[in-house]
Amino acid sequence: MNQLRIRTLAGLCVVAFALAWAVAGLWESLDRTLPAVPLLAPVILGLIAVVLLVTALSLRSRLRAWRERRPDAKPVDRLMAARAVVFGQASALVSALACGLYGGFGLYLALHEWDVPNRRDQALYALLAVVASLGVIAAALFLERVCRLPDGDDEGRGNRNGPIGSPI
Repeated sequence: MNQLRIRTLAGLCVVAFALAWAVAGLWESLDRTLPAVPLLAPVILGLIAVVLLVTALSLRSRLRAWRERRPDAKPVDRLMAARAVVFGQASALVSALACGLYGGFGLYLALHEWDVPNRRDQALYALLAVVASLGVIAAALFLERVCRLPDGDDEGRGNRNGPIGSPI
């Protein structure tokens, strides 16, 4: 499994930002009303960030207990950890797109329609969605770091079904 690259996430964000900015300008030039930013967008992105962070913290504490050979330590299943990382990576990629889209749209609203109270609220919702998207990206990168295999174990050597941190 490849690691997420900040460069890839930033590139997705920049492309989505430019696209959102251009589409908002085109949409308004056709004398159409710009769509509203959903109030639930930052809420849902924030919930995803919390789920990723809680998962990462839980896995980190279980891995730490396993490595310290505590008697109450439960091993971490590699497949479950891999699924968590895949969920985190997918969430980070989608959140990078959402960050760019909401950022471009929100900045367009802030610069062109700030005088309209409803549109100002929409720009603020977009800003909150950008912040929540960045939270998802940070939590996903943290989860990926927590679930990283020890050095030398990235080629599947050792017990494939065993827990992370088990002796080879």
